[in-house]
Amino acid sequence: MKAFFVTFEGTEGGGKSTHIKLLAERLRAMNRAVRVLREPGGTPIGEEIRHTLQHSAQNAAMTPEAELLLMNASRAQLVREVIRPALAAGEIVLCDRFYDSTTAYQGYGRELDLATVRQIIDFAVGPTRPDLTLLLHVPLAVSEARRQARQQAGPQRDRMEEADRSFFERVERGFAAIAAAEAARFHRLDATQPIERVREEIWARVRPLAEA
Repeated sequence: MKAFFVTFEGTEGGGKSTHIKLLAERLRAMNRAVRVLREPGGTPIGEEIRHTLQHSAQNAAMTPEAELLLMNASRAQLVREVIRPALAAGEIVLCDRFYDSTTAYQGYGRELDLATVRQIIDFAVGPTRPDLTLLLHVPLAVSEARRQARQQAGPQRDRMEEADRSFFERVERGFAAIAAAEAARFHRLDATQPIERVREEIWARVRPLAEA
């Protein structure tokens, strides 16, 4: 059976981590080797970068340009240290965010030049691209409510979740534009549906890859 690479995208609170876990369990029940990753992070170097980007008390003055470069430094390490070797070994790779998040968050959200963002992404990932991207969409009001609840309950602040509403409106428009431009790779799901319904919609898209 073939290896393949699936990414999960969307604004905050869409249930990406929940559905990655459910999909991984289903694939492992088929005796497939599955690697579950997250961005930024997924390697020792990447996890240090993640802390700097999201949780460090010293990151308040971080510029959009530094954010973009750090995201892609983590990504470059993840691609070469983990993703490519896993795919070469025949594993299925599931990743919570990948370069589409950078285009949406740093390109559209932070309003950096999109051509520059794409050049930096291309340098970081080279030919390593997802076979399928699942875009879990929730309305902005739902995302805000889930984000606020998570911030209140969580032990760590998340700098990426502290941006204002206009930022997340731009991010949402960014994901819509990216998905429209790459319709063959993207599948958009209504993540406000019951979990089981979303799970089955995801499986309908992944099953052909898993059984190829």
